[in-house]
Amino acid sequence: MSLLFRRASLASLGLVFGLSALSLSPVMAQEAAPAPADAAAPAAAPVDPNAVVATVNGEKLTEADLGLAEGELSQQFAQLPPEQRRAAALSAAIEIRVMAAQAVTTGLDKDPEFQRRMAFLQQRALHGEMVEKGVVDKVTDAEVRARYDQEIASTPPVNEVHARHILVKTKEEAEAIIKQLDGGADFQKLANEHTSDPSGKTNGGDLGWFGPGQMVPEFDKAAFALDVGKYTKEPVQSQFGWHVIKLEDKRTKQPPAFDDVKDQAKQAVIRDKYFALVKQLRGAAKVEIPDANLKKAVDTMEAGK
Repeated sequence: MSLLFRRASLASLGLVFGLSALSLSPVMAQEAAPAPADAAAPAAAPVDPNAVVATVNGEKLTEADLGLAEGELSQQFAQLPPEQRRAAALSAAIEIRVMAAQAVTTGLDKDPEFQRRMAFLQQRALHGEMVEKGVVDKVTDAEVRARYDQEIASTPPVNEVHARHILVKTKEEAEAIIKQLDGGADFQKLANEHTSDPSGKTNGGDLGWFGPGQMVPEFDKAAFALDVGKYTKEPVQSQFGWHVIKLEDKRTKQPPAFDDVKDQAKQAVIRDKYFALVKQLRGAAKVEIPDANLKKAVDTMEAGK
């Protein structure tokens, strides 16, 4: 089923933004063993987003600011014990404030390249907000379920088989085993005695259930051609040697349960809604690309979405 729903990462839609500069923070370089969890710890009290956690040169740094730092820098804090992450986030937020203030003092905020980058980052952030509020938050459970049902209905049923095999080096050895089977010998016992497949020496050559294309072509063709309970009357050659195959059972593969793939289904709905919105907005926008070759390349790329 993983092939039915192609995962659409929100990161690829521009929703993830990080501040790599915080790798300079000495706090985040610390390593400590995690403290044991206190099962009896009381539930945390609600946090006032306007509560001041620090002042930097007279400017307030609030719980909301700290929460933003923790969220944006969560990857950098991932290796820290939970009790150190808050302190690390505050240390990083203070570093950002003092360094940013110094940058303004020295006029770096007036640099044209910086202003271009800031404009782009603002547009990127607004893009992310639009995706989050205008696409993701508007996806309903009914739409996700409908997408799942659509995928299941449009996917042809797949047969799978349960088979055993005995793998030997030569055709003669395989023919001798088939002769024993013709005489009433037990397939599983012969497999345990003769197969060169290490995984089959203790389970009677059992391969479990598999679908089309999961085995090498020669083996696949022979296994799916058998009737239940039958074995190959001629040895089957593959790159691994010579096989004697027995078919234990056949069945139609059941689709995965909705709960197992609902996240993938939701991502598919988000992806479709996102591209539909982009198409709508791009169609209403006046876009001019003077370079003919670049325009052609962009048009080709857009047509493939």
